[in-house]
This record gives sequence, C-alpha cells and structure tokens, in this order.
Amino acid sequence: MTMRVYHFSEQPYPEVWTQPSLRITIPNSLCRPEEAHKLYHRYIDEWKLADELGFDIMVNEHHSTATCLTASANLILAILARETKKARMLVLGVPLSNRTDPVRIAEEMSMIDVISGGRLEMGFVKGVPYEIGPANSNPTRMMERLWEAHDLIIQAMTTHDGPFNFEGEFFHHRTVNIWPRPMQQPHPPVWITTASAGNAREIGGRGIVMGSFMGGFGETKKLHQAYAEGWQKAGRGGDVPVDRFGYLAMCAVADNEADARRRADLIADYLRTNGQVADPFNKPPTYFPTEAMIRSIRSPNPRAFRTLLTPKGKPVELSTATLDEFIECGVVFAGTPDQVYDQITHFTDSIGGLGHLLLMQQGGHLNAEDTRDSLTLFGTKVLPRLNARTDSKLLFAA
Repeated sequence: MTMRVYHFSEQPYPEVWTQPSLRITIPNSLCRPEEAHKLYHRYIDEWKLADELGFDIMVNEHHSTATCLTASANLILAILARETKKARMLVLGVPLSNRTDPVRIAEEMSMIDVISGGRLEMGFVKGVPYEIGPANSNPTRMMERLWEAHDLIIQAMTTHDGPFNFEGEFFHHRTVNIWPRPMQQPHPPVWITTASAGNAREIGGRGIVMGSFMGGFGETKKLHQAYAEGWQKAGRGGDVPVDRFGYLAMCAVADNEADARRRADLIADYLRTNGQVADPFNKPPTYFPTEAMIRSIRSPNPRAFRTLLTPKGKPVELSTATLDEFIECGVVFAGTPDQVYDQITHFTDSIGGLGHLLLMQQGGHLNAEDTRDSLTLFGTKVLPRLNARTDSKLLFAA
C-alpha cells in the first residue's frame, strides 16, 4: 500500500502577522483586496504545481481570520477541480456543526466530484471553538449535530429515486433530491477529524477515515488505538487498514539543512500564533469535554494552546516551542530530502503505520520561491522514495 501525501496551505495573509491576534477581532480594514487577489492566485498555482509533482491536495476553511483566506473550502475546491488533473482533492474540512445547510453541502460536494472526474475526498470537522461566535452557532452538542448532518449528506448522495423527507433533531428537510449526484458511488470517501479518544472510537465504529492534526508521536498513536477499539467493537475484524488514518504535520525541504530549518521555522509560526485569540472567543461554554476543561484549568498556563510530550516524556507547549522541539515531537519534518525521508518513516513506523500524510508546506511568511522549491524537492526526491517503500505497514495492529 502506498502512503498518499497531500500539499496543504491555509492561504494566509502574511502582511498582518505581527498583530496581537490574527483571529475573530482583527479588523478587515487591514486587508488590502488587491494583495489578497495576488495571494489567491499564488496559492492556487502552488496547488497546481503540487498536482504536477504527484502530490494530492488538501484544503480547509476558517472564518474572521488572517491566517486563512479560504472562507469557503468548496469554492477553492471547485476552482482546483478544473485546474488540476490527477490529485485527489481532500477538504478537511467543512465545519458541519456550524452550518445550517447540510443539503446544500451535499449538492456542492457532488458538483465538485463530478467536475473533477471523481477525485473528491469529503472531509467534515466540528469546527474550532473561536469560530462559534462568527458562525452564530451553539457550542452545545456539536458532535451530535455533526453526525446528524453527516447522515443527511450521505442519505442525500445515495438516494436516487426522487425526493425524500428528513426529520432529525437538528435538521428538517421536506424535499431532498440533489442534482447532480456524485460521480464516485455510492459517495466520495468520508473523513472526520478529531483530537478526542471518544470521538476516535465513534469514527472507528463507522469505519471512515480519521484525520488528526499535529498530535505528535504519543497523542497520534493513542487516537489510532481508540479508533481500533471502535473498529473492533463494531465487528469490523481485527487489525485496521492504515488507509483509515491521516495525519497532518508541517514540512520544509531544502538542499541544505540551514535553509530547510529557516523555511520550517516560518511555517511553524502558525502554531505559535494559534492561541492568540481574544478571551471571549477562546473557550465557549460546553464546547470542550469536561476532562479537557479540567486539564486546562489545572495547567500552569491556562491560556496555553496545546502541550505535547516528546518521545522522552518532555512537555512541549506548541505556542512557545523551538523548531528542534517541534521536530522531536513529530509535529514538523524539516531538513534535506534524506533527513525528511528519515523523519517521516521513523514517525509512521513508530505510530504503527499511516495511510495519508497531510503536509502543511506553506504557512505564514514563507514566500512563493521558497514554497515552490520545497515542494519540488519533496516531490522529486522524497515522494518517489515513500511511494517505493515495500516495508510499510498495511495494517494497524489493534
């Protein structure tokens, strides 16, 4: 089984990166539309290059933020469906819990799948806590709302004999009959993201692809083990195919280690700024599980974004981590092509196997020249070696 590798960028607006907060409260008077115009075209060209180099593509969306110009992932996907030729196109994802229109989402994703010739990977997310306010959403029972929206989208895509009625707890639709239906049958592959073991068990029980973001060695393996528990409990058998697992990390490659580290450090500033959110939006009531809130309150730094442990047990706070700490945790892969290949294979083997590697290869201030060079080096000197691995695991031992 060949591990699929995806190029990802949040399409940041780097001019304002020195602001106290890049999310929710940052005034859009700081956005110059003519600069945003240039950036959109630049990032689309980088995804086109990734397609030519043999990468797959990942996009996401965020709102009221300068870190991500993609206010609608489906709009960008529709452009890329026409502009690219080979890449699988993963949206990870659409924040279902903050949306009131799952039928419209089913229609848009079916269109994208048809335009692309059946290349869509359909990913859904709960949504980040600080976007509850901009979405005018309710932080209570968000996972229940996500699963009901998911079920409605799947039913809409797989019902082909005319309108049906849907009466759920959160969504009510009297006449559902989407046109067109998706090209991939019965529907495009489904992904769900999580950082919670409880949600991982639910995802495993359903047998869909689980994406996890920058959890490093320890957290990622725990999520995969929880997924395997749900997989087994649902009667799906023993070991789990590793194509059920996707992991997102940051990555930078250069001909020499110093340039690669410089590039990686610029991308890693995304993590260092991620916790800079105005207090009223950071931790909405009931959004986080009780145990997570208790851990946060007891933490020496309650405003800390996220703390990981290195393989040696050293705690690392991501908002203040050095590049070496990021690399040690398995959150960043950086160096020459040989170094990056070794870091990736060590990580994937340590967690028990991985089917999808999602790489944030552009972020923050990293310019177009550095991004294109890093992408090209990875695509020509690392990706072929990953594709040629014959010792990679096919199953995650539950």
